[in-house]
Amino acid sequence: MADVPDNAPEHCPGTASEQAGKSASCQGCPNQVLCASGATKAPDPAIAEIGEKMSTVKHKILVLSGKGGVGKSTFSAHLAHALASDSTKEVALLDVDICGPSIPRIMGLEGEQVHQSGSGWSPVYVDDNLAVMSIGFLLSSPDDAVIWRGPKKNGMIKQFLRDVDWGDLDYLIVDTPPGTSDEHLSIVQYLSSTHVDGAVIITTPQELSLQDVRKEIRFCQKVKLPIIGVVENMSGFVCPKCKNTSQIFPPTTGGAEKMCADLDLPLLGKVPLDPRIARSCDEGKSFLNEVPDSPAAEVYQRIVQRIQDYCSNRVREEQSAT
Repeated sequence: MADVPDNAPEHCPGTASEQAGKSASCQGCPNQVLCASGATKAPDPAIAEIGEKMSTVKHKILVLSGKGGVGKSTFSAHLAHALASDSTKEVALLDVDICGPSIPRIMGLEGEQVHQSGSGWSPVYVDDNLAVMSIGFLLSSPDDAVIWRGPKKNGMIKQFLRDVDWGDLDYLIVDTPPGTSDEHLSIVQYLSSTHVDGAVIITTPQELSLQDVRKEIRFCQKVKLPIIGVVENMSGFVCPKCKNTSQIFPPTTGGAEKMCADLDLPLLGKVPLDPRIARSCDEGKSFLNEVPDSPAAEVYQRIVQRIQDYCSNRVREEQSAT
């Protein structure tokens, strides 16, 4: 639970609960008096501070999936690369996968360090117009394990949003871990005072993945996070030589296409498996630059264009509404 302190008893109702400081499990807790006073139910002042900090960011896009291993970080990285290929756009990629930060390796930034300046933490730059922030930059080794409870993860996400000197951005892409728990609740809560364009949901074709992704879609609906659309990753294997397609993960229940039709969601595209994508990620290079004429790169470009169109339409709708 996102609002349970580190030193709370086992059955803590949460600091924002109506039973905070009053239930039987609160007896003897060092936070009991504070919780019972109602002070913990007040809005986190960081939300307003983050709103002020994020006011210079035009578009905020979350990349989500209930399932691990479906390619969220790979997609986030390539979305950032594709958007930053327009030198007139300022783009940033924020990695909030606290326990499994893979963005530094994918972006070719392993071993880089974050520096402190008068205006906050300075992100690490891939190019002049592409910035990256990850807890991976704060670890002494890529093999270090981050063994943190929820509140400490939430505090780190708060710092990433409030204390990083993002500057003026056209796009901020947020790469999230699997699931619908602490990190997801925190990022939605902390961005609640600012405009979020929406979420891109990543899945693979098989029902095992779609089952978890449906939970992520329900999460978005419950927290009123708009869904930009769904991307089906690893959608068949295209042989680099003969160009024939094989189904590695058969869509036994119709894949993302049927799920999107059932739930009335846009299917942004189907990205085929290509071993060169994995190699590019391991080498910290952009697959879109390495193999721009591949079938997968062409699908990526169409998906990115649809996301850009969505963001532009949201701006026009808001302007016409005012």
